[in-house]
Amino acid sequence: FPAASMYRPTPMPDRVTLTWNDNPATSQAVTWRTDGSGPALAQIAPADPSPYLEKLATTLPATDEPLQTDLGFTATYHTAEFKGLKPKTQYAYRVGDGTNWSEWFHFKTASDKPEPFSFVYFGDVQNGIRSLWPRVVRRAYAEAPDAKFFLYAGDLINRSNQDQDWGELKNAPGWINGSMPSIPAIGNHEYEKDPAGDIKLSFHWRPEWALPTNGPKGLEETCYSIDIQGARIIALNSHRQQADQVPWLEERLKNNPNRWTIITFHHPILSSAKGRDNKELRDMWKPIFDKYKVDLVLQGHDHTYARAGFETVPSSINPQQKSGTMYVVSVSGSKMYDLVPQDWMARRGEDTQLYQIVRVEKDRIVYESRTATGEKYDAFELRKQKGQSNKLIDQKPKTPERRRPATKPASES
Repeated sequence: FPAASMYRPTPMPDRVTLTWNDNPATSQAVTWRTDGSGPALAQIAPADPSPYLEKLATTLPATDEPLQTDLGFTATYHTAEFKGLKPKTQYAYRVGDGTNWSEWFHFKTASDKPEPFSFVYFGDVQNGIRSLWPRVVRRAYAEAPDAKFFLYAGDLINRSNQDQDWGELKNAPGWINGSMPSIPAIGNHEYEKDPAGDIKLSFHWRPEWALPTNGPKGLEETCYSIDIQGARIIALNSHRQQADQVPWLEERLKNNPNRWTIITFHHPILSSAKGRDNKELRDMWKPIFDKYKVDLVLQGHDHTYARAGFETVPSSINPQQKSGTMYVVSVSGSKMYDLVPQDWMARRGEDTQLYQIVRVEKDRIVYESRTATGEKYDAFELRKQKGQSNKLIDQKPKTPERRRPATKPASES
């Protein structure tokens, strides 16, 4: 069936996606797509069990942004921002043109105070988006339906400007995207060289998400931070202008009122795949992580699974001390690489699609990595200790690591 027919927009809204570009306790952003044949409107009301939501709703206009796709049609993307919301409150909303409406979705605003919450972390989607990734995201939602958001560590698609990839990405979770916000970090596959050879951000990135613009100049919506219920979530852009992010990152960490700090980006500080080592990035960013005692760093790019142990990752400030920051590399799509075992790894994996459920509480972070079929693959806790680095409680299961069989030399085969 031709992709140009499958993904052609209509007057009916599709690719409805929640994100934040402001305070999660008092605001919510939503993006969607149509053929642009009508006005763009959003309606919102306090969630109510009655079927009379339309009578309770407030209507507001949305912005329009046309996008000429590689499939030969123009899609119109819309963004609405709900402001002045009440914390810890469930709302109902829908989007459309006044005649052609989406279904009513529900979302709940965050608390304006520190409170426990959970989220789901995905490594690279990138490949098998339509065929193999849907089982991962749907299993994750079944395990954590009350998670506050999905977090993506870059390379959500394979071909930055191909509409089919973006359609597959949004269709896999489907309606879930309209009820659970996304926090995406950007990867190298969200960039592409233009005819002049310059590396450019995907035309789809801004229309598909509405993200904060509080990052460094030139990196708006690809480098940003969000505070939610006692945690600061920072998404960095590891593909472009890495040095420009250093002073911004230092300010975000120095002036951080939150108890927990979680950072996500694409290229790992500690690489797990064969032939890869991001030394320049590590030398640039890791000392800042160590200085400000970042709690958790969630990454992708290497299409394997690797999780650190504290004793095997020295501090960049004092090599005699342990780092105290937990580093993870994971993968959720179907593309897999060879893993190179290294001393820093406490748990490893190959050829395994995974999702991670992370629960943030007052004094601890509880982490579980699960396979596409739901088995626990890794687990740990980070516990706050006054005046000291976090305490790591390793809870990895006793099941064997999933590793590729060793390849015999040609003379032995």
